[in-house]
Amino acid sequence: MFAKSFIVALSLTLGLVTLAHATPKIQHWQAPSGAQVYFVENHDLPMLDVSVDFPAGSGFDQAEKSGLAGLTRSLLVLGSEGLGEDEISRGLADIGAQMGGNFDADRSGVSLRTLSSKAERDAGLKIISSILQHPLFPQGVLEREKTRLIAALKEEETKPESIAAKAFNKAVFGDHPYGMPSSGEIASVEKLQRSDLQSFYTTHYGAKAAVVALMGDVSRAEAEAIAQNLTAQLPAGGASNVIPPVARPAKASMLRVPHPATQSHILVGAPGVARNDPDYFTLYVGNYILGGGGFVSRLMNEVREKRGLAYSVYSYFIPMQQAGAFQIGLQTRKDQADDALKLVNKILHDFIAQGVTEKELQAAKQNIINGFPLRIDSNKKILDYLGAIGFYHLPLTYLDDFPGKVSKVTVADIRDAFKRKINSDALATVVVGAPDAADKMDNAAGADK
Repeated sequence: MFAKSFIVALSLTLGLVTLAHATPKIQHWQAPSGAQVYFVENHDLPMLDVSVDFPAGSGFDQAEKSGLAGLTRSLLVLGSEGLGEDEISRGLADIGAQMGGNFDADRSGVSLRTLSSKAERDAGLKIISSILQHPLFPQGVLEREKTRLIAALKEEETKPESIAAKAFNKAVFGDHPYGMPSSGEIASVEKLQRSDLQSFYTTHYGAKAAVVALMGDVSRAEAEAIAQNLTAQLPAGGASNVIPPVARPAKASMLRVPHPATQSHILVGAPGVARNDPDYFTLYVGNYILGGGGFVSRLMNEVREKRGLAYSVYSYFIPMQQAGAFQIGLQTRKDQADDALKLVNKILHDFIAQGVTEKELQAAKQNIINGFPLRIDSNKKILDYLGAIGFYHLPLTYLDDFPGKVSKVTVADIRDAFKRKINSDALATVVVGAPDAADKMDNAAGADK
């Protein structure tokens, strides 16, 4: 018993299984239920990781019911037929299993990590199967979670980082579903009813839309049975799985929000790239040079190292089903916010206009490719890739192709892709904790001294 407990604790705490640097062999099939299944068989550790994802993220919310998708996902794991939330927690704890999942604008899902020995595996899968296929959305739990969510939303209204993120998404995406807050608005959450959750579940958690990913110590035959058992009794679904295209703004916007915080929170960006866009790898490599590569990026070098205007500054693309956000972010003292923003805009403008150097490109490629094995050095990381490959209809050879795609990117490719995708004259800018007149006067007085 001690040995089993030790294995569970070690495996679940670390969450790692050391793999060879060779990419895993991905198997794919469609279950009789209609679900798409992606499987990597690996017997290095007696562990199994499973996830089931659906096109049921916040991007499928309606404005008048924003927060519905997130609340549905939250209650999904808090009660099913024959299992209250306490029974679910105790059942998983008794076998040393962990339940997780993900939720974003595109996806909603549930995951399980368990020992692969039959007794523990079957017990964990039985719980997850019940959660996925027979949720109850208990009224008492719903009222409790609504109260908790509303309290959290009220707290977020006081935090500069939350204010900035919400305002930035609205500025970049406008009335597009990506522009709605993923947790909803207080007024809409207050009105949500149990029937709303049941309806959202029935229409968005369909078997034919499900993507099942399995990684670990089971055979192909066992994986087939698991995938079918997890999805056979899902609802028929029927809602559209497609989020509307994102419109790119034609002009720049600026929002300055007063806040008593000592620092200004600055976000700059625009719609970026979809997950399956042909420019994805080019923009990924280019952004590594711009602001995604930490201390070797231009933004960090110019803003922090040379001028000390911020402790950290970054840029990244958020690839989604449709074009997700391209975002630059930093925090800086209020009295130097305008200088920092002016510098960031200049760096981005020059980057788009002039591109990168061959030296920068070769260094970026080397760092990305050499770090690639770390992307697939655990069951969890591979499981995440399997889910993304299935959900976004990426090729089964995606992991095999990754280093080669990176190595083929050229200086000309980066300049061309950034010019087409990012218009530096049509950026959305949000400054929370914007410098007021007193800040500017104090700064000028300090300069006079």
